[in-house]
Amino acid sequence: MPHNHPERDSYPRPKNPLFSFIVPAYREEKNISNFLISLKDSLDQLSIRYEIIAVDDGSPDNTGKLMLETAQKIPMKCVLFSRNFGKEQALTAGLMHASGDAAILMDADFQHPFETIEKFISYWHQGYDMIYGVRMDRGHDGYARRSFTYVFYKLLNWIAKIPIEPNAGDFRLLDRKAIDALNTLPERTRFMKGLYAWVGFKSIGIPFDVTERQAGQSSYNLSKLSNLAAIGLTSFSTLPLRISMLVGVLTSFFAFSYGFWIVMRTLLFGADLPGWSTLVAAVLFLGGLQLIAMGILGEYISHIFTEVKNRPLYIVSEIYDSTLPKQQNTYA
Repeated sequence: MPHNHPERDSYPRPKNPLFSFIVPAYREEKNISNFLISLKDSLDQLSIRYEIIAVDDGSPDNTGKLMLETAQKIPMKCVLFSRNFGKEQALTAGLMHASGDAAILMDADFQHPFETIEKFISYWHQGYDMIYGVRMDRGHDGYARRSFTYVFYKLLNWIAKIPIEPNAGDFRLLDRKAIDALNTLPERTRFMKGLYAWVGFKSIGIPFDVTERQAGQSSYNLSKLSNLAAIGLTSFSTLPLRISMLVGVLTSFFAFSYGFWIVMRTLLFGADLPGWSTLVAAVLFLGGLQLIAMGILGEYISHIFTEVKNRPLYIVSEIYDSTLPKQQNTYA
């Protein structure tokens, strides 16, 4: 896949690097235990140093409980949120707790194939700082979701100042310096796919085939996707505000021109009663434009409101690390 960075000599990597595997989960009680154990078995075959960090995003089911039970069987770290804060925050928490030379982000539903991990690591050793998986087939998504995703990324790449790969998700490897850069970003309204692109670094896309979910259903419905899309569009461009201003200027110009024409026609030829329908249509049209502009402005103001409150991105209720002695574990 093409990338936006010139070729350069490979970045020197540690001789025995540590890889942090970050697994956010929400309503994954049917998958989480099998996934984490399968991930460990797959990583053991690669003969690498690794740590597994599982983040429960305040699941209302037994996802968090099963994470803690799995941690009694395999070495891993569990981070449990006090409530549901969202996947973007869960990914952020995982990166905050990662101590590896690189981190690999994976979903807990088995749709990210373990075979691709070795390719990620190989390209990392070649000097790439960010290696992201590119979905080859979106057939697992419904038609409505595929259409929504296509339109969203077309619009986002049109208005944003940074290109974002439409078929890339959170399945990716991040070098330590990319992790540190992401961890310095303070915003609370987060669109991680945009932030990955914003921090830059030498990147490359690796195609992969999405596998079937082993169990359960995705919790990302169209409502959540729409909310994430609104965040993405307003977090990386002010163009919607400028477009609304331009539309307002053009509409005002035509409205004043039409008004001037009405006044002149009335002075010259008298009042024309049938014009009421035109007047009503014009009022409704202008009122609709005003509401749209207010909605766009309100979306940006809501981001400002969220940021100025300066609340934490997430709240952790419990952290458990089975690689540490029991007395050293932290319970928040």
